Amino acid sequence: MNRLIILVFFAFTLSVQAQVLRSNSSIAADDTPLIFQYYRDGEYEKAVVLLEKMFSGANNEGYFDIYFNSLLKLKRYDVAEKTVKKLIRQHPENDAYPIALGKLYQEKGDVQNGNKIFSDIINKLPKDEFKIRNLANNFYRFENYDFAVQTFKQGRKILGNNELFTYELLNIYRFKKDKPMLMQEYLDALATIPQLLPQAQVVLPMIFDDKADYQTFQVGILKKIQKDPDAEIYIQLLTWNYIQQQQYDMALRQLIAFDKRTKADGGTLFNAIYTFVDNSAYETAIKAYEYLLTKGKENQYYLPSKIELLNTKYNIQTAGKYNTAALDLLAKDFQILLDENGKNKNTLFAIKRLANLQAYYLNQAAQAEKGLEEALQMPGLNGQDIGQLKLELGDIYILTNQPWEAFLVYEQVSKQFEGQPIGNEARFRSAKLSFYQGNFDYSSAQCLVLKAATSQLIANDALNLSLLISDNIQTPTDSNALKMYADAEMLVFRNLPAQAIRKLDSIAIVFPENGLTDAVLMTKARILIKSNDFQSAADILKKLTENFKDGIWTDDALFTLGDLYEKKLNDIVQAKLYFQKLITDYPGSMFSAEARKRFRNLRGDGV
Repeated sequence: MNRLIILVFFAFTLSVQAQVLRSNSSIAADDTPLIFQYYRDGEYEKAVVLLEKMFSGANNEGYFDIYFNSLLKLKRYDVAEKTVKKLIRQHPENDAYPIALGKLYQEKGDVQNGNKIFSDIINKLPKDEFKIRNLANNFYRFENYDFAVQTFKQGRKILGNNELFTYELLNIYRFKKDKPMLMQEYLDALATIPQLLPQAQVVLPMIFDDKADYQTFQVGILKKIQKDPDAEIYIQLLTWNYIQQQQYDMALRQLIAFDKRTKADGGTLFNAIYTFVDNSAYETAIKAYEYLLTKGKENQYYLPSKIELLNTKYNIQTAGKYNTAALDLLAKDFQILLDENGKNKNTLFAIKRLANLQAYYLNQAAQAEKGLEEALQMPGLNGQDIGQLKLELGDIYILTNQPWEAFLVYEQVSKQFEGQPIGNEARFRSAKLSFYQGNFDYSSAQCLVLKAATSQLIANDALNLSLLISDNIQTPTDSNALKMYADAEMLVFRNLPAQAIRKLDSIAIVFPENGLTDAVLMTKARILIKSNDFQSAADILKKLTENFKDGIWTDDALFTLGDLYEKKLNDIVQAKLYFQKLITDYPGSMFSAEARKRFRNLRGDGV
């Protein structure tokens, strides 16, 4: 329950009060807007003058809050006390007035008397869930949050149900930033409300200050596991807690122990491994997949684990500077998997990964081409599978110097999936192919069509390519410089980064007056990111954002900088700086919504 909820509640209260005010008399209706204006402006004396006149009417409950609060602001405690006591006599069933009286005593410094009133009300709670909630809401209304908590806890005792009021208590603890009670409430609730887990995983990091909080929470989780060792929800929570501390091997140890203890099929562990991969804990992921393989080929997770194991090794070995010999061994492992399990829909991912290794890393593009062409003949593939295979085959046709075949394949997919994401992707690849070939007019025409694509990323990429072309074909010199840049992009496509950088660097030497400097910087930064040289990439991107504030790539560069500092360089201050600059200076960027989300998350805002 955050400040927004309080403001909404207050606005609702004022709205109700306004309706009652308007219903009392014509004079009241005329004064209502002025009263609220005085109250909002802090002119409580003027507000009280009008409120006293209106408060003499019979139906005065609707504007009690604004009158009472104004009297407290003016420290007119005697008038406030007389008014509240009168209302208590008139409406003994309404517990809002005794709570207001207790609030008044607190304001006067008589905390003991105020607390006594509150305790007496709570001790007289009836066995009625609605009245319990109403009382707690009234405490919240007068900002007595601790007594709202006491009300809900007493309500649980009276009703004999410790699962009641969980969401209300979680909201109050979160609003108060009461870490111990918030932790305990989640721990108690998850056993019966496991769907709270995603919420806990979002909320807790927002109020945890450091590693010590996670360790404290860990102690509480382990106590729960000791009492109920087979409760999967606590294993999931403990795994998450370890991951937040980057203790990936400890998380894996718990998952394996749980799997063995419960004689499970490995499903919980298999699903958890994606979290390791998402956090780049590849070595831990490999250990997890290897454990699952020990369950034997009959296990339903054997083949998926085998494929994902090889895929994880692929991610490790293709990151940064790769070792050709190691990748050759990995390709052989993929081939063994296909030999053992056959080429079919279940092994399609392995087929595509093997082709990727052959084409872009092992100089075996012809073999990759043959493998994908054979895959297209497999039975049981759906339209999307076939379309994606054709796109990858089209790319390999470019590598094997068959640009016309690539163009035809892209066109097939584009027409078959007109207006769909995969169709737009095919059209964009066709535009890129034309760009590589120096056919700038056709490339630009394709990009203009894609500017209306439903995929924002494709539309943005197409717009950038179109602008790049239109800005750099004004003169023969510009066009020749753009052709050199297109050649460099082709080298990037062929996974020849060193040659690409040499070509990019040569553009300024051959054409010193070219207008491609920002595009060259962006491409070099992307090459360095793929090579895991994150700091060098960041340095280049900073230069781009500083020197080309109105450039095509500036918003992209700012977002990439924020992402690098957040995920790779572990500098949250710098990450927030670049995300905020993107939000402020480029509000129309396609990256602004995601940047705003990431910035708020890094700042620790509530959700």
